[in-house]
Amino acid sequence: MIVPKLFDVIEVLSDPPDADVRAGMCGTLVEQYTSDAFEVEFADGDGKTMVLCALTTRQFIVVWQAETKQPVSLENQTAQIVARLPEKAGEEVLDFARFIGARQLANSSVVPDLVSA
Repeated sequence: MIVPKLFDVIEVLSDPPDADVRAGMCGTLVEQYTSDAFEVEFADGDGKTMVLCALTTRQFIVVWQAETKQPVSLENQTAQIVARLPEKAGEEVLDFARFIGARQLANSSVVPDLVSA
């Protein structure tokens, strides 16, 4: 699991009820209040602050890490979301991933070599 740190870039998972922030918006962690509560700055394309709001780690995922200066892989972004789901919902995600994997394999023009010499 990725531990959020100051200056990481996050993506909001759902609309917070008391802030002018919407799911899908990206912001930067600029202050840490507790192990699971952060102040997040949302800026426009010119870097001007549009909104500052407090969010908990259940309300966002990390999409870019300041420490490594690298984006978080799609696999790890997905894992962050699945880790927050109830077990039954996680099983549904796994079933869907299996379905997509099987469909991709069936539609692939390249057949993998499953027999090794």
